[in-house]
Amino acid sequence: MGATATFAPAIFSKSNVLVNRIHLMYRDIAIDRIANQSEEFDIVIVGGGATGLGAAVDAATRGHNTLLVEQSDFSKGTSSRSTKLVHGGVRYLRQGNISLVQEALRERGRLYKNAPHLVEDMAFVIPNYKWWEGPFYGIGMKVYDGLAGRLGLKPSRMLSREETIERIPTVETDGLTGGVVYYDGQFDDSRLAINLAQTAVEHGAILANYVKCVGFMKERGAISGVLLEDVETGRGYEVRAQAVINATGVFADWLRKQDEPETDSVITASQGVHIVLPKSFLPGDAAIMIPKTEDGRVLFAVPWHDRVVLGTTDTPRPDCELEPRALEEERSFLMEHAAQYLDKDPNPSDVLSIYAGLRPLVKSGEVNDTSALSRDHSILISRSGLISITGGKWTTYRKMGEDVIDQAELSAGLEIRPCITRDLRIYGWEEPSEDDGGLSLYGSDRALIEQLSLSQPALKERLHSKLPYIAAEVVHHTRHEMARTVEDVLSRRTRALLLDARASMDIAPSVAHIMASELDRDEAWIAAQTDAYRELANGYLF
Repeated sequence: MGATATFAPAIFSKSNVLVNRIHLMYRDIAIDRIANQSEEFDIVIVGGGATGLGAAVDAATRGHNTLLVEQSDFSKGTSSRSTKLVHGGVRYLRQGNISLVQEALRERGRLYKNAPHLVEDMAFVIPNYKWWEGPFYGIGMKVYDGLAGRLGLKPSRMLSREETIERIPTVETDGLTGGVVYYDGQFDDSRLAINLAQTAVEHGAILANYVKCVGFMKERGAISGVLLEDVETGRGYEVRAQAVINATGVFADWLRKQDEPETDSVITASQGVHIVLPKSFLPGDAAIMIPKTEDGRVLFAVPWHDRVVLGTTDTPRPDCELEPRALEEERSFLMEHAAQYLDKDPNPSDVLSIYAGLRPLVKSGEVNDTSALSRDHSILISRSGLISITGGKWTTYRKMGEDVIDQAELSAGLEIRPCITRDLRIYGWEEPSEDDGGLSLYGSDRALIEQLSLSQPALKERLHSKLPYIAAEVVHHTRHEMARTVEDVLSRRTRALLLDARASMDIAPSVAHIMASELDRDEAWIAAQTDAYRELANGYLF
């Protein structure tokens, strides 16, 4: 086949595969349940990123009647745009925030056990170019190891110059004296988000993407529910709730002001940008960590899905957008530092994708440098009872969920029930195997995709020679993972947009045709989706 496969909608028959697993996600069922809910929910969560999904899993597993709504797609914002690391945060160790590092390392260990199909340990090498760096970072990483306790990974150790080059063959060797290797976790962020959504549904929660919270219902000054709008149809719903949680990340202040227009803003946004390069720029299995660049930032070059993710920046942004774009100075910073620490200097033509995300940081006095703001999470409660949680990071999502549901139980007078997520296996849990056909990220759902491929041989076809995805995955995303747009599939259900933005644009029409067959859409929808996706993906070209 050529570089891009083209599929006609007629080849996909919904009757070919029978699925009766109630914990797969169906948006039509979720909307129907929202429309016909006769009793109030215990907890309504607004926001479908890492924080909101973690809270939904926690609430549902405690037995609370739970609803989560997301105005766009699950993990559309910050939660799909991370450095792809599950880590304690070496930079916070340097800042002296020992409690944050220790908590994150504990959570890293739990996630490693609870989602082995998505999280793996990875070696990180700190190359040393000055005589004092080896002992300095060596001692620091031993402290890092110790803080992890029994949930630690492999121990760190010093490397000779030769061992450093062996671990990272493309490292800049001019002035290299040796290195330090330590171990942290790596994961696929948006795939974890989908599995968390499935976990919440499995335990009885209702989740719906493309449903926006546009306001609140109040009784005697206290919030008694939410006003919702189905973004796809424009239909509105009134939903009663005992507790409402605002987990909207960088948009938390917007929702807080819908509750109390005069409330002070507490969020400041910091933009992190990453570039994605071909594997040839870092051919080994180890990542590079630069603990302090000239301007004090931490820089990573991380192998990921047979590519290399290089980042990140830390740039204050006054405005928050769902689709932020990299600034020219951020592009220059990353390219200059890639050239400084890799023996092969990347050119703009080498960049497969560039993506930006906004971190929701809690303001701390008059701080202008967002790199100095804490990644600790904060919980705020308004006079009317709106519970807002913000800050934090992916690694600590579970603890954030636990803390905010503890607070919701207290604030709303709900029955106090124990948190059980510390050892809860996340949906899809499966020990990874070597012979997985490239589908290991789906965990136990891999069997469903394989069944689709067996039932219809055309679904085994690769969508593009430069991407690892097959047509059966698109069918699965649309049927069982609430994918509603071509962007949902190419950006977050798969990672095609990040792995190769141009190649993803090539397959947008094929993906649109497959989805149209599943969603009963027409040719006009296919054309509109293709055009919209190509316009979006253009912003990921360097």
